[in-house]
Amino acid sequence: MTLPIDDDHAALAAVAAHGGALCTVVGIDGSWSRRWGAQLAVLGEKTMVGSLADGCLEAALMREAMAGGHPRVLRYGAGSPFIDIRLPCGSGVEVMVDPAPDADALKGAVAALERREVVHLPLGEGFTRRYLPRLRLLVLGSGPEASTLAAMGRAQGIEVLLVTPHGQAGDAIMSLGQPPALPDGWTPDPWTAVAVLFHDHEWERTLIPWAMGTDAFYIGAQGGAKTRANRVELLSSLGFDGAALARLHSPIGLIPATRTPSVLALSVLAEVVGAYEGLLG
Repeated sequence: MTLPIDDDHAALAAVAAHGGALCTVVGIDGSWSRRWGAQLAVLGEKTMVGSLADGCLEAALMREAMAGGHPRVLRYGAGSPFIDIRLPCGSGVEVMVDPAPDADALKGAVAALERREVVHLPLGEGFTRRYLPRLRLLVLGSGPEASTLAAMGRAQGIEVLLVTPHGQAGDAIMSLGQPPALPDGWTPDPWTAVAVLFHDHEWERTLIPWAMGTDAFYIGAQGGAKTRANRVELLSSLGFDGAALARLHSPIGLIPATRTPSVLALSVLAEVVGAYEGLLG
């Protein structure tokens, strides 16, 4: 099974479904490879979901979780009483270990995330964990660029919907001059990215204005310098101001002038994930 790109969603869902302990980073002193709120699920001996420390702490956290008891905050690394556990980075990290979190609260959090709602889950000791809905990627396009991006996104555990013109392989079809007919629940929300990938730019005359009227956190479109200039002229004529135009990533992706579908897909996916990471804080 491919895990979601956010390992913390996987850890939360695992404990909600199977029971177990939930370990959460609640303090970082110095540099650390995970963000505040990163989580690890301990489902039993030698069974974990998620990652907190690239292998530095997982064994110790498993022992603490399996020992049971009340929720507690433990410090590792610099300033820790556990002198036998040293962190190579020289930093200190505090982890909330909850051997038996509230099952109903976890199940409610998972259900809310499936409804695409933001969740604030109390952890105890005055800490609250904020979860955003999973990243979604809506690909509107044709040809190998669109299909390669969709495949690469799915390989990373991202939920992807590929919408193509009639006659091309995809999850849904669209018609020239019409907004895409999306399945229920796929109207772009603040955690959905939209990528418009066409060589025939007549398609984007409807699709880009439609996308810019949604709540998508990322909108990008393929095209060279002349196409981009025409695009700005069109959108300006439709009443989109400078702030609205700034939402559009054009040229799309991190790598300028890509020459193969796979490099374009990698370039776009990296930009999309980077933008989503910015939402997580």
